[in-house]
Amino acid sequence: MTTAQEQTPGSQGALTGLKVIDLSRVLGGPFAGQILGDHGADVIKVEPPAGDETRAWGPPFRDETASYFLGLNRNKRGIALDLRRDEGRDALLRLLDGADVLLENFKTGTMEKWGLGYDVLSQKFPGLIHCRVTGFGADGPMGGMPGYDAILQAMGGIMSVNGTPDSGPTRVGLPVVDMVTGLNAVLAITMALHHRHATGQGQFVEAALFDSAISLLHPHAANYALSGRVPALTGNDHPNISPYSTFRTATRDVYFAVGNDRQFSKLCSEIGAEDLPLDPRFSTNGKRVENRVALTQALEAALAETDGAELADRLIRAGVPAGPVLNVEEALAHPHTHHREMRVEIDEYQGLGAPAKLSGTAATFRRKPPGFAEHTEEVLREAGYDEEDIRALRDLGVAPTKPSA
Repeated sequence: MTTAQEQTPGSQGALTGLKVIDLSRVLGGPFAGQILGDHGADVIKVEPPAGDETRAWGPPFRDETASYFLGLNRNKRGIALDLRRDEGRDALLRLLDGADVLLENFKTGTMEKWGLGYDVLSQKFPGLIHCRVTGFGADGPMGGMPGYDAILQAMGGIMSVNGTPDSGPTRVGLPVVDMVTGLNAVLAITMALHHRHATGQGQFVEAALFDSAISLLHPHAANYALSGRVPALTGNDHPNISPYSTFRTATRDVYFAVGNDRQFSKLCSEIGAEDLPLDPRFSTNGKRVENRVALTQALEAALAETDGAELADRLIRAGVPAGPVLNVEEALAHPHTHHREMRVEIDEYQGLGAPAKLSGTAATFRRKPPGFAEHTEEVLREAGYDEEDIRALRDLGVAPTKPSA
């Protein structure tokens, strides 16, 4: 478990000195902003007067803020601005003066309607990188349509290969499209930063949920390109490899990811089924895929009195890829989770760690997720507003201190 107090005083993340204005809400954009913040960027999250809707996506809640919001918005300072108002847009422009990145996921055309499209912003701030997270992109047959993770799992082919013939197409049980889109946004931003370092010029970059969903279709798209056969539901089975699936034991399911004949022979030796590699049905991977059902029956017969967790640990240490199927509580409590610093505490906040490890500029966890408009005065003062200006914005409802109904 990593805590804020354990961070080296004065430690510098890889993105220290970068200023990010994060207008995004819900998941893909905020996840990207959190990654940038974890690696040192000063991320200012600008919420609308009603707040990011994920503050209400619970239970569970802490201090009237849902866990969903808390999981995506640490290492950010929070303010609220009504960008529908001229005064709010003026405040945003002052925040963008000196900023490196603008991150937003408004419906296509919203920023342009407000006179804040990239064509305008690039003239005012030539070095600005404007990153937009969208559902389908701006043009094409579905250009400008709103995007949602589950809809893109359905439309992007992901559900069609997830599930069994009994269950039918099934949503992956986490927002994989949203999260990968957030990662793609970070990739686009860092590539644009590298380009700006060389040229001095910012640019507009986009990460679309539709594109991200399609990009996740390996190996199914590659299989279809070569065979012409539409991939089918295979449950936990790998379409190209066997045994590569979950298997029942006496205690808990284990997953084998056996990629070659040597690993298969070792697996069979470890579970007392030395005869299986000699069976013509299982002698090669191609044969094992063709005879997958018979192989599963034979392996599960050999595993019927075996402790799954003990077996998985013994197999992976012997060079056979295997792991027990853990629930969320068990995965978070795993000793290796703690060793890899994949759990974070800041006061009462608990979150997941940063998966990208840098030897010289490690991620730091400096701020728990902000309360609504928690840092409005601080941020506006930095932008040149005095106390009277800030009070006027507050009285106008442009910079509210409490979320509107």
